Amino acid sequence: MTPKDLIAWEGDRLVFVEVKSRRTGEYGPPERAVGPEKQAHLLRVAREYTRKTQTPWEQVRFDIVTVILTKPTRVELLRDSFSPQQVGPNRRTA
Repeated sequence: MTPKDLIAWEGDRLVFVEVKSRRTGEYGPPERAVGPEKQAHLLRVAREYTRKTQTPWEQVRFDIVTVILTKPTRVELLRDSFSPQQVGPNRRTA
């Protein structure tokens, strides 16, 4: 994860949040940049983090926050954006 990404608790859910921003929406929505490779990376980070914190995998969720830097700035939270089962051919089960 990069400095602009987040790991947070919402109730009993541990949420890994990928933040994507664009100057405009001209080339498509920011969430389009969170493809299979990025999802696999987030999954690896989440697995390592949950191992270290002893957090049950069932409590994990993946969100995306999109930011389009127009005037006014548009911010959108996409909850439960993908699940581990959707991530590419190298997917593993907990």
